[in-house]
Amino acid sequence: MLLNKINEVRAEVKRWRAEGLKVGLVPTMGALHEGHLSLIKRAKAECDKVVVSVFVNPIQFGPSEDFDKYPRTLEADTTLCDNESVDIVFAPNANEMYGGGRLSNDTLTYVCPPYFFVDKLCGKSRVGHFDGVCTVVMKLFNIVQPDFAYFGQKDAQQVIIIKKMVKDLNIPIEIIQCPIVREESGLALSSRNKYLSEQGKKDALVLNKILNNIKSCYKKGVTDIESLKETAYSFLTEKHELEYLEIYNCNDLEEQKEANDESIALIACRVDGVRLIDNIYFKEV
Repeated sequence: MLLNKINEVRAEVKRWRAEGLKVGLVPTMGALHEGHLSLIKRAKAECDKVVVSVFVNPIQFGPSEDFDKYPRTLEADTTLCDNESVDIVFAPNANEMYGGGRLSNDTLTYVCPPYFFVDKLCGKSRVGHFDGVCTVVMKLFNIVQPDFAYFGQKDAQQVIIIKKMVKDLNIPIEIIQCPIVREESGLALSSRNKYLSEQGKKDALVLNKILNNIKSCYKKGVTDIESLKETAYSFLTEKHELEYLEIYNCNDLEEQKEANDESIALIACRVDGVRLIDNIYFKEV
């Protein structure tokens, strides 16, 4: 069922609630791929009813980012959701979500996560990005009021921040973090992979190679953070514009002097002009 209006979604969920059914939410920006489908399948296995939101959220994009060209494939997305027996595909427009007017924090109420969590990694270069993410996710939580919400591990910083928001604001929703889904080559699935040329996809494999090598070195006994990060440089060429490579605590993004089983390595790199991110946990999860 494709719905575009907030009140329609609320009315349907209210009926489910009256029947005592468990509700799952999978928030997406569309251009669905196997990574999204893995979240949907998990939600279907654990919930009685599942809502998938499809909304390219304007307030999480910076002025020089790819909002206008971000892939929008609602018809194909709806078909994929129908094939997975999703109960509602919620696809509002910006006016429905934000009520019209100027979309800035001087006219719109924003949810702003703690500075400690956003002044690093993707938040460092994408100023205001996580304010936009938390605002739209909070709105979706209020609209759907799910029991469970499903997010992919590829956006590790995002998941950590959303978990923090849920905890701090006493939101009665359980956040389910699901593993990264990869192509056979090892490239993490992303809607932005559609921007890559065939050669770009090959060049993009360096992200996963760097992360796997770091974890391999850790397993061999290397724990010094800087030494682990330095192993990356032999993989990089002029085709790779490294934005960051960091190793933090996987639960709270605290800096570490020495790596341990609670560490996560996170990377962002431009390939073919496309900004890609990936990460790897030092402990198997």
